[in-house]
Amino acid sequence: MKNIVIAGIVLALFSGPAFAHGENKHVKKKFVPANLDQVENEFGKTGDPNLVTRTINVTMSDEMKFDPSAIRIKAGETIRFLVENPGEILHEMVLGRTEDLEKHALMMQKFPNMEHAEPYMAHANEGQTAEIVWTFSKPGTFEFGCLIPGHYESGMKGQVVVEASGAAALDHRQVSSTQLAIHNASGNEIGTNR
Repeated sequence: MKNIVIAGIVLALFSGPAFAHGENKHVKKKFVPANLDQVENEFGKTGDPNLVTRTINVTMSDEMKFDPSAIRIKAGETIRFLVENPGEILHEMVLGRTEDLEKHALMMQKFPNMEHAEPYMAHANEGQTAEIVWTFSKPGTFEFGCLIPGHYESGMKGQVVVEASGAAALDHRQVSSTQLAIHNASGNEIGTNR
């Protein structure tokens, strides 16, 4: 019986730090997306760092803001988000659907010491930069936010609009053919629809 009590005390003393993360201990090691499992969900999939289409720099501030807070992407693009935290407290950037981020933010309120790492999130302690490499495979409007307790609720969120990959090219062709048809039908240039 004495051994069981001692074992219980030792277990209690050493298991707490394994589950704790506090404001500045969310992720102690450098966050490396390549070390995470491949994920595919409603807003995309884990991106291949060798196939990055472009890099977007995002700054997370202690004023509970992302800069930029609105991002436009084409479906199929693989984006490297370089997420910088020049502030003095821990921040994170989590990509997702609004309803998923809201649920996760509530869970973080209930369990603020919960550790989590997915390829669609980046955690950066003060003065650090982290990254997310993500392929946005489907058009839609998605969100990103900082889910550290109190941050999301303070408005630390932004929007990602993923456009269909052929939409802009199709619109351009339609405008050009309309302008050309007006010119050809009259024989003279009578104007444009611009």
